[in-house]
Amino acid sequence: MSDPAARAAFAAEALSRAPEVVALTRRLMAVPSPNPPGDVRACAKETAALVQELAPDAEISLHATSAEVTNLVARIAGAGPGKILAFNGHLDTYPVNEALPWTVDPLVGDVRDGRLYGRGSADMKGGMAASILAFALLARHRAAWQGEALLTLAGDEESMGSLGTKWLLDNIPGLNRAEAVIIGDAGSPRVLRFGEKGFLWISVEATGTAAHGAHVHLGVNAVDRLRVALDAVVRLRDLPVNAAPAVTEAIATAKALSEPLAGVGEAHVLGSVTVNIGRIAGGTAPNLVPASARAECDIRLPVGVTCAEAEAALAAGLDDLPGITWHVLRRFEPNHTDPGAPIVRLAHAAAEEVLGGPVAVNMRVGGSDARWFRMAGLPTIVYGPTPHNMGGADEWAEIEELQTVARVHALAAFDFLAG
Repeated sequence: MSDPAARAAFAAEALSRAPEVVALTRRLMAVPSPNPPGDVRACAKETAALVQELAPDAEISLHATSAEVTNLVARIAGAGPGKILAFNGHLDTYPVNEALPWTVDPLVGDVRDGRLYGRGSADMKGGMAASILAFALLARHRAAWQGEALLTLAGDEESMGSLGTKWLLDNIPGLNRAEAVIIGDAGSPRVLRFGEKGFLWISVEATGTAAHGAHVHLGVNAVDRLRVALDAVVRLRDLPVNAAPAVTEAIATAKALSEPLAGVGEAHVLGSVTVNIGRIAGGTAPNLVPASARAECDIRLPVGVTCAEAEAALAAGLDDLPGITWHVLRRFEPNHTDPGAPIVRLAHAAAEEVLGGPVAVNMRVGGSDARWFRMAGLPTIVYGPTPHNMGGADEWAEIEELQTVARVHALAAFDFLAG
């Protein structure tokens, strides 16, 4: 168990230094790292300099995995042997897109009415700054904990992470043995996320026979065939879900607190298969029978439905349809950490301590790099600020939330390593 006096001293410094997260976020935002195009080299270099200033004794290294993608790793050791904890984040952001109706400079980090504006303030340079500050606090108090703390900042989360977090897991010594991972990606300080849905992106193509629209008896309409196929895809919403009881219980328990923040219906979505038909194309003119048509669909899978089960259902529904072919564009399995895992319990307690009120423990609807860690068997949580206008003009995060995230990251890590 940690020494109460040492823990109190650590918590006090985390509170007093939490306002620094704003300046750290602004410094990270000042170096653009939009993806696409995905060039994060300058941002990685600046972040390494920032980490070195805050934690002079940290061992810091940069790892280029392509001409544009660079990842950062920093590590510090505690007072003796112990567990490994990793903070993780991503350097890349959505494109700035100057054509959007920005009312602020997207790279300056304007502070107004308790908000920090600019690209990456919420997703996720604010959350990354919170982890950096927590890492620096651990470095200052290393005599009070054991083991090793890693800071891993990936360069390509927005393009699925194969050259970022996945590469780090495969190549950085010790990372694949971490017993806890904390990620500050966008969410809400009132909801601690322990898992996320999986997904299948598929393409469905239909062929037919062209003809004039007045002579439909001479043609076969590919759009009609596609409509039938998409009805079969939508029926995946009825797939049975065999989730672990702990996951089902967590979703139900979190509903009262989580849904007012994330929207009514979140609990149902978290526990069921959803299908979004995102793109449809076909035909050339209203008076021509189309010879081809195509759709792309985003199928999200809850814990309790595997990609193999969903693909089997697609095969059953589509393979015998005339003129229809389909293939998977991208797949990831649903993933979660046991809600009773130590890092979940400790982070939950830290969040309720900092906020002075209840915090939900729930699944996450969207994807993140957390999936790479969970697929490797590493207990992982996501805890970050609420995103506002993410990817759009005037992206912003509440300053109070950024400070909360920094304190919770610090306390959860300290309690995990000192316990």
